[in-house]
Amino acid sequence: MANGSRQAAWEFFGAELKRRRENAGITQVELGSRVFVSGGYIGQFEQAIRKPQLDVAQRIDESLQTDGIFERLWRKLIKEQPYTEYFAHAAELERMATEICEYAPMVVPGLLQTPEYARAVFVASNPLAADEYIEELLRGRMARTRLLKDATRPVYWAILHEAALRIPVGNPAVMAHQLDHIAALMQERKVLVQVLPFAAGAHPWMGKMVKLMEFEDTPPTVYTEGVRSANLLDDPAVVRHVQASYDLIRAAALSPEASLALIESAVEDHRRCANTT
Repeated sequence: MANGSRQAAWEFFGAELKRRRENAGITQVELGSRVFVSGGYIGQFEQAIRKPQLDVAQRIDESLQTDGIFERLWRKLIKEQPYTEYFAHAAELERMATEICEYAPMVVPGLLQTPEYARAVFVASNPLAADEYIEELLRGRMARTRLLKDATRPVYWAILHEAALRIPVGNPAVMAHQLDHIAALMQERKVLVQVLPFAAGAHPWMGKMVKLMEFEDTPPTVYTEGVRSANLLDDPAVVRHVQASYDLIRAAALSPEASLALIESAVEDHRRCANTT
């Protein structure tokens, strides 16, 4: 579903919510108190400024006695939009790319994640979310990882800071499995991965996640991500600057062979921790 039609679908959700609320003769504040959100949130749902979580849609159905229509609409819309809005366009570009180069300072990139690792990341970011919401996010993430299994997959090159190998996401067993997965992809020659070791010290993108994507018939694009926000940059001068910085990091990183050895060593470290807990 294109972004425009997706937004129109959420606007229909909001308009239907307003119609049924008004038909029931209750205010936004009254409905909000029944479903444990503010009246202002109800207004934002009705204007399609905000999107409710599943449990709120379910409570709206209960309060308005709408026979599950808002839950069904929510599930339909989320199924068609497995990614957050700020990432949806980048996800589409990933599928079109002929080459993807990523730098990850603290976390394993989404395309390389295992389900257990991804779930731990999502729960850490959404500690109060319902299981259904976490599973929706996880399905979208795992759908992306299939890109690296396709026969026509793009060239994929990732540079991981050593911190991403050491931070215990989930638990030691989850980390051992995650790093085993990366090592297997490297050994199968499906991906190129390098590790920037702690000993490399300062580098151009300390704390920054960056993805460069190249395409067959369109200019390259840079994707950067912040807190609940992101940028897609295609200005040629900006892209050249980012590529130069990436090359500096690539030069400072360990060779693929040495990187694989470090990853396998980290696997054993996590596995020892798992066996002692």
